[in-house]
Amino acid sequence: MKLSNLLQSIEVLDSLNPKESEIAGLSYHSQKTSKNDVFVCIRGYKTDGHKYLQNAVNNGAVAAIVEEFQDDIRIPQYRVENSRIALAKLGDAYYDHPSKKLKMIGITATNGKTTSSYMTNAILEKEGLKTGLIGTVNIKIDNDSIPSELTTPESLDLQYYLQQMVEKEVTHTTMEVSSAALETHRVEQVDYDIVTFNNISREHIDSHGSFEKYFEAKSSLIRNAGEHSFAVLNLDDEYSASLISQTKAQPITFGVNSREGHLHCKDLDLSTGRAKFTVEILKPFNGDGVEYTPSEFQVELGVPGLHSVYNSMVAITVGLLSGVSISTIQETLRSFGGVERRFEFVFEDYCKIIDDHFANPGNINVTLETLTQMDYDDLHLVYAIRGERGPTVNRENAEAIAEWAPKLNLQEIIATKSVSHVTDKDKVTDEEVEVFMDVMEKANIKVHLFEELPDATSQALQEAKDGDLVLLAGCQGMDFGAEIALNQLLKMKPDLPKSKLLSY
Repeated sequence: MKLSNLLQSIEVLDSLNPKESEIAGLSYHSQKTSKNDVFVCIRGYKTDGHKYLQNAVNNGAVAAIVEEFQDDIRIPQYRVENSRIALAKLGDAYYDHPSKKLKMIGITATNGKTTSSYMTNAILEKEGLKTGLIGTVNIKIDNDSIPSELTTPESLDLQYYLQQMVEKEVTHTTMEVSSAALETHRVEQVDYDIVTFNNISREHIDSHGSFEKYFEAKSSLIRNAGEHSFAVLNLDDEYSASLISQTKAQPITFGVNSREGHLHCKDLDLSTGRAKFTVEILKPFNGDGVEYTPSEFQVELGVPGLHSVYNSMVAITVGLLSGVSISTIQETLRSFGGVERRFEFVFEDYCKIIDDHFANPGNINVTLETLTQMDYDDLHLVYAIRGERGPTVNRENAEAIAEWAPKLNLQEIIATKSVSHVTDKDKVTDEEVEVFMDVMEKANIKVHLFEELPDATSQALQEAKDGDLVLLAGCQGMDFGAEIALNQLLKMKPDLPKSKLLSY
């Protein structure tokens, strides 16, 4: 490809030493730059690609996209206002606009992006469609899988993966879209057919500066959607509902509490933890070659939790909009096994053990609300305090727990700092412990605080009786909790069949 042809995709403000050349590729990482590449100098959170331009030249770069010229660099430089936007546009052009050749589904939320994406992909696959999946856990290109480094890849990498999907004849691609990706223009050139916004709560505030800026970034997926696309919005979330009038896309709305949308979840039964409900189609809408009129159908989920109900409503709606049969949707959701550490049942015998990542108040609220609708005797909560997140996050998480405690008859909590099971960047500080303990004390909740995770899980297992429920709750500090608890359980009850240890 000629450089001049590629440059037509961006607005060049000025140039230094311009020269036509045949290019072999694009790069934004100097160490991954090859001969005849165009190197794009992007500014990151921790470093600036302009500092590595000479390294890129040494590795073979023949031209550079910059935000400021470097006079001592002899290759052609082309100045742009925002090199991140330029990278997205250049990548899209270089790979021949792959997202326009795919049915693109973009999913955003504070909680549930991963589960919603996996549910959606499973529904599409079950219908016999060739699918792609881009998210926190991995990147799936038909039958191939690549571990993920970011929830949403850098724009150039994203365009490469989409181009690979086109080559593999993938038809439908489901993508988790993070607020960071939206704010840093990683998805700038993606042409979405369906976008979804399920919920938002206080998370990533430090990186965005305020909740308002976080919402502004998150909601841009909906606000920037085109007229040809659908926007799937949750009427039970006021922020999601507020976007109905702020998008050119056709809104398709749902609710569990609200009956004002296109779809409603009624007769919800969460007594076992795994939901059964009826989906009502209240308003007519058109999917991919299918017209839906007022009707209803039954759904049983294979995964537990109220949050799974909301995630499934996203997946159900996307499935209907994609023309998937209702029977396929029902069968898929009944057998869908879920995503690790998202209200995951890891043991179901004389007691139940649930593992949940409990990241923020929104996640905590929906998890504990689920417990209020489940049948069990006593609750034993083991909570890993969030390390290096500061006092505000830990206070808000503690307040969310304290608010639900009376409804759950929760008078004692087992807490842990997980000293030996977190990295240095997740160590719990004294200030974080103090703010957690302060909230618990004011709520008259007794806390048994352990330095180490195994001591905390052991305490809960020793207390648990027939019919009780043990909740392993927390993010990084509880990542090893299920494995530790199941090993301890096997030592406590050596005659217990391993088949009973669901994740052992």
